[in-house]
Amino acid sequence: MRPRVLKSHTPEFRRFLAAIVARRGGDSAAIDRAVSKIIADVRKRGDRALIDLTAKFDGVKLTAATIRVTPAERHRAINRIGTEDRRALELAARRIADFHRRTMEKSFIYRDKSGMRLGQMVQPMRRVGIYVPGGLGAYPSSVLMNAIPAKVAGVAEIAMVSPPSAEGERLAVLAAAEIAGVDEFYRVGGAQAVAALAYGTETIKPVDKIVGPGNAFVQAAKRMVYGVADIDKMAGPSEVLVIADDRAHPGWIAADLIAQAEHGSGDEAAVLLTTSASIAQHVAEAVEAALKSLPRARQVENALVKRGAMVIVHDLNEAFDLANEIAPEHLELDVRNPSRWVPRVKAAGAVFLGPLTPAPLGDYLAGPNHVLPTGGAARFASPLGAYDFLKRTSIIEASSGAIAALGPAVARLARMEGFEGHARAMELRAEVIPAPGVKRQGVTPAPSIKRDAGAPRVRTRARKAKRAGGNRNAK
Repeated sequence: MRPRVLKSHTPEFRRFLAAIVARRGGDSAAIDRAVSKIIADVRKRGDRALIDLTAKFDGVKLTAATIRVTPAERHRAINRIGTEDRRALELAARRIADFHRRTMEKSFIYRDKSGMRLGQMVQPMRRVGIYVPGGLGAYPSSVLMNAIPAKVAGVAEIAMVSPPSAEGERLAVLAAAEIAGVDEFYRVGGAQAVAALAYGTETIKPVDKIVGPGNAFVQAAKRMVYGVADIDKMAGPSEVLVIADDRAHPGWIAADLIAQAEHGSGDEAAVLLTTSASIAQHVAEAVEAALKSLPRARQVENALVKRGAMVIVHDLNEAFDLANEIAPEHLELDVRNPSRWVPRVKAAGAVFLGPLTPAPLGDYLAGPNHVLPTGGAARFASPLGAYDFLKRTSIIEASSGAIAALGPAVARLARMEGFEGHARAMELRAEVIPAPGVKRQGVTPAPSIKRDAGAPRVRTRARKAKRAGGNRNAK
């Protein structure tokens, strides 16, 4: 089949655009009902429910002893995959870790003009769960992209779930789990795996956060358990939007559109926006030709029929306006001087600059995460990162000067909201604080606050510099 070619000013294109935008919020009541029953079953029957549901949905018979993949099994998988496969996984792991180390947030503390000491303590979560899809194939890249940022963040325990295959172990997935430093690996998938991570079973301990892509049942389960555990985002089918000018390579663009449309759900989106009618026609022809020899041609065709098109636009400004309205997961800029256009991008999961940077490079080992916002969520959401596995705690320490300076305003704000108790809590402290310039009399100083033994020590740069200066003077 040849993908449709549209012009941006036509009613046909407006209908196509409306269908693309309508992909947002496509929750199914039937799916929700089914998932709700699965979650309730896992909460009630624990491991027994996991065993029965795995047999039903995956065609694999588990026992309480085989739900968990042993460390020895993971380690053996490293030696059972090909040497070049292992090297590729290790290369990807190094690059992903290097990028995500640069995304880490740090604790800070400072003293403001009132004398109040303020800060934020950043700490890793203790235990997280990662979901790795099964379905049509094995996805070791998803193992790396989910587990390595958690490891970089300092998460103590990483529990991984992935549906088993009736055809046998997915060695590449096991090997990737070992390379990424996964602590626990369980042979369960679907909504039941999400429920197990959130609520726990006899074998699986509950986690603080669940991340990773999955089908509609997995995403519905993540949404339903949110609040019991945190989640990363609602991940939908893959998307790519290419913006191209008249110098683009049609064959390369066709390959990139196919790459994101071949995942198999049939709901993937693959769109070209180009200023050249000739490029649009040639890309459509190249897609048609490539499908004749593609193993997953049917899956690609299904996706292109629903959400695929070559669109001719008036100019690049219009192309970027449309791209921001669509808010794609992957945005490729196959134009002259692509860096010039980056400031025009307001909504995209990841941006790929130039003809030599296809989305599959980011899918596997460029370094940034391939777990990206989909379904238009790039308007407000971000890629998965090490920051997703950190939690922040505010630090507040008032001084007498801060109470004297800020206490009256706090009391006034509290009374504006009808909270007299809040106001009095401040005024009781203000009563023992003399006004600025007045000598304190007969007031017992508050005891010094000792740092908890388990809390991280946070110092300002000024304090560090003062200490360093004092040491130098001492010498």
